[in-house]
Amino acid sequence: QFQRKDWLSLNGPWEFEIDNARSGRDRRFQDRAHLDSTILVPFCPESALSGVGNTDFMNAVWYQRTLTIPDQWEGKRVYLQFGAVDHHTEVYLNGGLVCVHDGGYTPFSADITDRLQPGENRLTVYAEDDVRSPRQPRGKQSEWYASHGCDYTRVTGIWQTVWLEARPEIHIEQVRYEPDINNACLHLWARVRGGATLTAEAFYEGRPVGRAEAVSTGGTARLCLPLDELHLWEAGQGRLYDLRLTYGDDRADSYFGMRQVRLDGHRFLLNGKSVFQRTVLDQGY
Repeated sequence: QFQRKDWLSLNGPWEFEIDNARSGRDRRFQDRAHLDSTILVPFCPESALSGVGNTDFMNAVWYQRTLTIPDQWEGKRVYLQFGAVDHHTEVYLNGGLVCVHDGGYTPFSADITDRLQPGENRLTVYAEDDVRSPRQPRGKQSEWYASHGCDYTRVTGIWQTVWLEARPEIHIEQVRYEPDINNACLHLWARVRGGATLTAEAFYEGRPVGRAEAVSTGGTARLCLPLDELHLWEAGQGRLYDLRLTYGDDRADSYFGMRQVRLDGHRFLLNGKSVFQRTVLDQGY
C-alpha cells in the first residue's frame, strides 16, 4: 500500500543456522562472519522452496547477509523493512542491536542510518518461535510434530519480503485511510517526521479526481480528500483509486477503495445494500 522509488529488495540467498538451544546470543552469533548453511528468503525454513525444508520444531533461527547502500542514497534516512517474521525478532547491524519486535504476523521497520558504515555492512536477524508456548499466538500452526485436523506445518522466522528504503529527513512514516461514501471523501491520517505540507492527490483510471493539503509542524497530519467522482468498491468490483502523497521532498504512491460496511440488526450491509453471507469455511488444504 505504500511505495517509494528508492528501495532495494533483500530477498534472495541468506546465510542461515538453526539454534534450538537458543544459545546463539551467548555464543555471539551476531558477531560471526558466517553462519553454517543457506536459505532463500522470504521462504520459511519449513518450506521446500527455502532450500531447507526442515519441518521439525525450531526454537530459534539465525539469518545473515551483507548489504551495501547505493551511493545515490547519500544524505537520506535508510530504513530496513520486514513484511513479517515469526515470532520474536532481534535485528543486528554490524554486531549492534537496531530493533526488537514481537508478533509473527505484523510488519515492522527500523531506521538503520546511524549504524551504517561505508561499503559493506553485515545484517543479522535472530528469530525465536515456540508454538507450544501459551504465551504467543500460533493460529493454526500445529503444536504436534505432524499436521493434524486443520492445524498444519509451522512457519518460523522470515516469511515475508525484506527490503531497504531511502527517505528524506522530512518524510511520511505511516498513513491510515477512512473512506466516507456519504460525503464522497477520504479521511487521511498520517504520522510524519519534521514539518512540511502534506499533499494528497487521487486518480481514478488515470484521471485526477481530487486534491487536498494540510500543513504539519511534525508528529501528525490530517486531511479530508474530496472526490469529484465516487466509484464504490463492491464484491467482485475493486474500483480502486490511485493515491499520490507528498510531504516536503518525500513522495509515496498508494491506493484506496471507497466502501461502507455496517450491520443493521442481523443484516450485513455493504454500501447500504444487503449482502447474504454464505460463510462456508474451506480449509481442507
